[in-house]
Amino acid sequence: MRQQSKVRCLQWLAVFAFGVFCMSTAQAAIKSQIIEYRQGDTLLEGYLSYDDSFSGKRPGVLVIHTWTGVGDYIKGRADMLARMGFVAFAPDIYGKGVRPRPPKDAGAEMAKYTGNRPLYRARALSGLEVLRAHALVDTAKLTAVGYCFGGTGVLELARTGADLLGVVSFHGGPLSSPTPEDGKKIKARVLVLHGADDPNVPPAEVAAFEKEMREARVDWQMVAYGNAVHSFTDPGAGNDNARGAAYNEKADKRSWIAMQAFFSELGLLSR
Repeated sequence: MRQQSKVRCLQWLAVFAFGVFCMSTAQAAIKSQIIEYRQGDTLLEGYLSYDDSFSGKRPGVLVIHTWTGVGDYIKGRADMLARMGFVAFAPDIYGKGVRPRPPKDAGAEMAKYTGNRPLYRARALSGLEVLRAHALVDTAKLTAVGYCFGGTGVLELARTGADLLGVVSFHGGPLSSPTPEDGKKIKARVLVLHGADDPNVPPAEVAAFEKEMREARVDWQMVAYGNAVHSFTDPGAGNDNARGAAYNEKADKRSWIAMQAFFSELGLLSR
C-alpha cells in the first residue's frame, strides 16, 4: 500500500508539474505596443514587441520597415525576432499616419529619405534611442535589421558610428552611400543578404558598396541568393521574378538562418 501511495504521489506531482508547464507556456505571449515619439517636430509611431516568457534584460533589435512604412509585414518580422529573445522595435521613418501605397506613392516617399541621407539617419537614430531607453533592453547588446528601404536604413545607421554590435540588410537598396568616407565610422559588423538578380541593385551598386567596406576596413560579409530578386522575404510580393520584386521561399529561409548564425556569432541568442 505504501508503494502504491508513493507511485500515486509521484504521478500526481508529474501531472501537476506538466500542468504548471502548460500554463506557463500558454501564458507566455508576445507583448506589443504602439509607441509615439518625435524626431524634431515630426510625430512618429513605431511598433514594439517582446516575448514575456523571457526574464530580465535581453538584446534589442531595431527593425526598419520597407517602403510602405510600419505595416503588418514589418510587425510580423518584429514579432519573429521577439520570439528569439529580443526586444524588437520597428521605428517609423516616415511619420505618424504616413503609410504610402506602392509603387508610385511609396516610391515618392522613400525617395525623400534615400535622397536625404542625413534625414534618414536622424530618423533611424531617434528610433534607436527609443529602443535603448526600454527597461528590458540590454544596451550593450543592440543590433539592427532592415528590409528593402530599411535595408538601406540599417547601413546608413551604421555609417553614423552608432554603437551597434551588428546590422543585417535584407534585399536592401541602394547599398552604397553618397558619402562613402562615412564607412570609416562604422563600428558594427555588417551582413548584407542580397538577391543576386535584384534589378534595383545592379552590379555597379554592389561594387561601390564593396569598395566602401574594403577601404573602411569594416568587418562585413555579403551573401547573394541565386534566382532571387528584390523583396525575396515578402510573400506579398508575389512570385513573378520578371516584375523585379518577388517572394522566394528558399532565399527567405536561407537568409533567416544566415541572420541567426550572425546573431549567434555576436553573442545575442539566448535560446
